[in-house]
Amino acid sequence: MSKVVIVDVGTGNLHSVHKALEHVAPAATVIVTSDPDTVASADHVVFPGQGAIGSWVQALDARGLRAALREAVANKPVLGICLGLQVLYDHSEEDGGTPGLGVLAGSVRSFATAEAGPTAGSMHDPLTGQLLKIPHMGWNQVIQMRAHPLWDGIPADSRFYFVHSYYAASDDRDEVAGETEYGIRFTSAAARDNIFAVQFHPEKSQHSGLRLLKNFVAWDGSSP
Repeated sequence: MSKVVIVDVGTGNLHSVHKALEHVAPAATVIVTSDPDTVASADHVVFPGQGAIGSWVQALDARGLRAALREAVANKPVLGICLGLQVLYDHSEEDGGTPGLGVLAGSVRSFATAEAGPTAGSMHDPLTGQLLKIPHMGWNQVIQMRAHPLWDGIPADSRFYFVHSYYAASDDRDEVAGETEYGIRFTSAAARDNIFAVQFHPEKSQHSGLRLLKNFVAWDGSSP
């Protein structure tokens, strides 16, 4: 029986992630935990996140979870969700500049600095001139940039649910598994070896999101 562990750093409500995983993998044991030993014993590891990256990283260290996460990204299938994607990069502009875990090459940037919007909390679409609100919130297409087991059964350009004010800018094109347009084109899914991470919320993305979670639980962590 597969053991799926959702890492809890105390910065978000993980109930919807937990229930979605239980729904798609009824034979699996799904656990929400902040215990490093439980994370180390998992077959699959999910680290979601909400809020500010600075407090997320502080909570990670306060709970002694950094080493457990580094071990997981080295040898287990790992799924990052939202802030769980952003923290994998080298650096984030948020909170005045915050170092990430340095697992993926690139940085996390603010939509607000991508273009100075005409009003606070907004920017223009460079193609249409449409005023876009920040945070990016709602449904948007994800362009699949390459084949991956977690895309199995999910049509190209499927829509997923987003809530974020910062976006990932990958330095390694080989790590980009999906991209999305919102004023700029940004990395909305990243993959390397046994790691797959998404900016959107699969647990809130209906059929396509649930299929991605089901694919993750069945994934052995091998690259396509």
